[in-house]
Order: sequence, then C-alpha cells, then structure tokens
Amino acid sequence: MAVLKLNHNKLLHNYNHLDHVFREHGIDWGIVTKLLCGHELFLKEVLALGVKEIHDSRVSNLKTIKKMAPDVQTVYIKPAPKQSIPEIIRYADVSFQTELEIIRLLSEEAVNQERLHKIIIMIEMGDLREGVMGEELVDFYENVFELPGISVIGLGANFNCLHGVMPTQDKLIQLCLYKQIIEAKFNRKIPWVSGGTSVTIPLLFNHLLPQGVNHFRIGEALYFGLNLFTNETFEGMHDDVFELDTEIIELTEKPMIPSGILAENPSGESFEIDEKLYGKTSHRAILDVGLLDINPKFLIPKDENISVIGASSDMLIVELGLNEQNYKVGDVLRFNLRYMGALSLLNSRYVEKEVMK
Repeated sequence: MAVLKLNHNKLLHNYNHLDHVFREHGIDWGIVTKLLCGHELFLKEVLALGVKEIHDSRVSNLKTIKKMAPDVQTVYIKPAPKQSIPEIIRYADVSFQTELEIIRLLSEEAVNQERLHKIIIMIEMGDLREGVMGEELVDFYENVFELPGISVIGLGANFNCLHGVMPTQDKLIQLCLYKQIIEAKFNRKIPWVSGGTSVTIPLLFNHLLPQGVNHFRIGEALYFGLNLFTNETFEGMHDDVFELDTEIIELTEKPMIPSGILAENPSGESFEIDEKLYGKTSHRAILDVGLLDINPKFLIPKDENISVIGASSDMLIVELGLNEQNYKVGDVLRFNLRYMGALSLLNSRYVEKEVMK
C-alpha cells in the first residue's frame, strides 16, 4: 500500500520560520492550500497552525475550510467561472479577478446575498497567465469602483506560473507604481500590493523587495522549503514535510536492458539500447504506485542508492543495484517529493493519507 504522509512538526517549523520573517518585515500573508486538494485531514493540520487567511483555487475546498474554520479569511485565487459566482460569494471572502464582466456579476450576487465581497485585481506582468494589461488598468479600476457590494483591497501579480518569468525588483517596483497611480487618480486607498509568492521570497531575503509589496501568498515554500531561484532548500527550513511510503511488491535480479523488438510503450516513450549494458544485471523492485498517481520525475528517493527507472499506469520500477541494503518484498521504500508530485498524489484516491506527529 502506498501512503502519503505529512509531518506535523516539520510543517509547524516551516510555518513559524516564515511567519517570523514576514512579521519582521511587516508583511501580511496567507497560506495556499490548493496542493491539499481539500483533504480535511491535512487542512486540519494547516488550520491548527493559527493561520488567519487561506488561499485556494477550488470553491469546494473553500467551502470545506469555511465549515472547519468560519473565521478564517478565504481567498479564491483564479478568475471566476460564471456558474461558480454564487458559491464564490458565499464561501470566498476575497477573490482574484481580471474580467470586468465577471466582477459585475460578482457585484450583483454580493448585493443579492447582502455581502461585501473583496477583490484583488491581478495585473499582467510578463508571465502571460492571468492579469489585466497595464495600459487598461485606469479605465478598469474606474469601472470597478462604481460597483456596489465590491471592495477593492489590493492589486497583485503572479510570476513563474506559466512561462517561467521570474520576479525582479524592477517588476515589483512597477507593480507598486500601479498602486500609486490608482490611488492618486481616484483618491482611494488600496491596502495590499500582493506581489509575493514562494518565488518572491529570495528577493525579500536579499533585501531586493520593494517596500510597497506588503502581501504574500505562500504554498511551495511552506511545504517544501524550496528556493525557486536556486532549487535549493532555504536555510533553516525542511524540504520533506511530505513523504511517500511505498511497498515493494516484486524484487528480482534482472537484465539491465530489455530484449525483443522495441516500440513505443503506452506512455508514448521510446527507449534506446545502451550496448555497454549487455550481459549486466541489477536488482529491480516494483512498487505499488504508478503513473495514475504520480509522474516518476517528481520522486526523490531517500536512499541515494536507488534509481527510478520508470512507471506504468499502476506500478513504479526502481533499480537497487547490488541491493546492499538487502531489501525484500514487503519492505517500504520512502521518497521525498517535488510540488507537482505531491499534487498528483493528493489528487489520487488510491494513495492513503496520514499525519506523522
């Protein structure tokens, strides 16, 4: 049986580390929980940290969070589909928006539900995912400010989400300038410049973050401690809040290269023969997890002597070399994870979930 485990103590350590840094710099922040796919067991661990603000991209997850912790501010972090607007108003205190037509519909629904819905308007800063174009921003805000039931509490931007465009001091200064232009033009106060995500943290540590950026949304850094500029772990943080435990269901010494006529496998992959490996063998293990649950490239074996070879739909193949650890069928092999690997596992109903205290 494959089990995805969350380490309570390491999660708490990473949270306290980040919270100290943000408090020291006077920055508000919320935790992004979309990775957790609405699993109440893990959401409970996050809420127990004492968080005041949760961000998610699924309304169903925000509904669960509101049920578990009504006082936590919930934030819907992608442009709203029309059919989801009633639930967004009901379960999200704040949402990120980019389309004027959608904001008008949110306004109507907020009035119908007798609620004040807060929005952060996202601005395009080069990565070409969601965002209002800068030259359209003044007219956009002018229309939004007229809408009842809507309170603009910030402007924001995303980086490194689609094309890999990284945040820079200059881009974040530009974001802060947009805020100043809107405030001066309309004599309105906009509390937040939400320019901070996990990828922006290195700028904060290197004293390159403009003072106007005062709000962060953090997911990957909390769960993986990862510096996305260097792909190294931040000093003082854990990179293994999550761990995948998998059972060996077959272990056999086999040839290191396949035999027979080669064609594409079901995943569309083709393999080339390395003639240097003819006649050589290695101990290979099959594990009880597969492509349905995770892409092998997002797995990091805790035992450095193990190599991940590949996977089929529901089996993962690893090479143990000489098997000096004397693994046997029924033993458990453990893996650290990259973000997208954990996301797949959390979305798999075939992988058990546990908390390690």
